[in-house]
Amino acid sequence: MQETTHALNGWYVTGLCEGEACFYVGFALRKKLKVGIETRPSFSLSLNQKDLRLLQSVEAYFGCGGIRYSRSDRTYKYEVRSVRDLVRKIIPHFERYPLQGAKKEDFERFADICRKVHANLHLNREHLKQIIEIAYEMNRSGVRKHQKQDLLRVLGEEKG
Repeated sequence: MQETTHALNGWYVTGLCEGEACFYVGFALRKKLKVGIETRPSFSLSLNQKDLRLLQSVEAYFGCGGIRYSRSDRTYKYEVRSVRDLVRKIIPHFERYPLQGAKKEDFERFADICRKVHANLHLNREHLKQIIEIAYEMNRSGVRKHQKQDLLRVLGEEKG
């Protein structure tokens, strides 16, 4: 018999995310796109296998996203990549139940970027430049696939 997930309190979800979640905006070079760069915001929460039921409860709480196993760090990740779900479900949660720690600034930048992407501003070179600048203020200790200067070079803002 399979256990059912339990309903979570909004403040509990925020507290869990304060320690274990990540707001991230990645970029991919895409020659077929007019601006040459794809903007990919995502929200993820990583937990050990022993907390998989808790992760399933978080997925049920938000009503979007999915859970996958990450071989790189041997954890399960709940992830939301749909900009529509980020803007309509994830961001409103953290505005209603605000983060209190260091992650709060990353969230505010993330929310700004998601709203710009939702409004298709990332398809304009000037707006995309602003989005890149904001994104590289987030998660400063993290490793990124592309250097900020390389992305700006693609947009024609920096000379190689």
